[in-house]
Amino acid sequence: MFDGSRFTVCDPGSARIEIVAAGAGEAPVRQFSDLEALLGRRSGQVVFAMNAGMYDEAGRPIGLAIVAGKQKHAINRRKGGGNFHLMPNGVFYGTGGEWHVHTTGDFADSVTNRPEFATQSGPMLVIDGKLHPEFDNDGDSKKTRNAVGVDAQGRAHFVISEAPVSFGKLARYYRDVLKTPNALFLDGTVSQLWDPARERMDEGYPLGPFLVVENLR
Repeated sequence: MFDGSRFTVCDPGSARIEIVAAGAGEAPVRQFSDLEALLGRRSGQVVFAMNAGMYDEAGRPIGLAIVAGKQKHAINRRKGGGNFHLMPNGVFYGTGGEWHVHTTGDFADSVTNRPEFATQSGPMLVIDGKLHPEFDNDGDSKKTRNAVGVDAQGRAHFVISEAPVSFGKLARYYRDVLKTPNALFLDGTVSQLWDPARERMDEGYPLGPFLVVENLR
């Protein structure tokens, strides 16, 4: 509980993180049940999964998406409307078990080697320890939302709200409780979680990119 709202926090520990996203001409996976079927026997190794990034009507990412070192969609620095273009937006990515959240500009300017996985979304929630400049402390727009942040020790924290919350409240939870200097909004309204250990598999809107955490031991 934080400020009257309930959140589910998922900690991947040392488990492997990957992105599932379709490139041009590929059929996207749209539901957790389809993801489970796609993974086959590997589905028994899933620690949790959640939707992870903005996508078009067909379910394909509209921002940077890297799957197993292969780029499915290039980084998107265009201006536009909607949450994704509430600048700055950002990128969650990882290489060799190290996980990071950067603004899109910082990622484009400083990351020279292609990471193992990446997903671009937006807006950023927390930027260098400060809330996104467009957020109120607890604004009027409230939706079920999910996000990711990385703390100073390099631990990733994935959060989904269990009821509609504002951007500001979710951002303050990351800044004040999880102590993440940078955190990235993944999506809202459509936000869903697959948590096999608790027999939870959310159903709802067709989704786009997925973030999957697997225990390979």
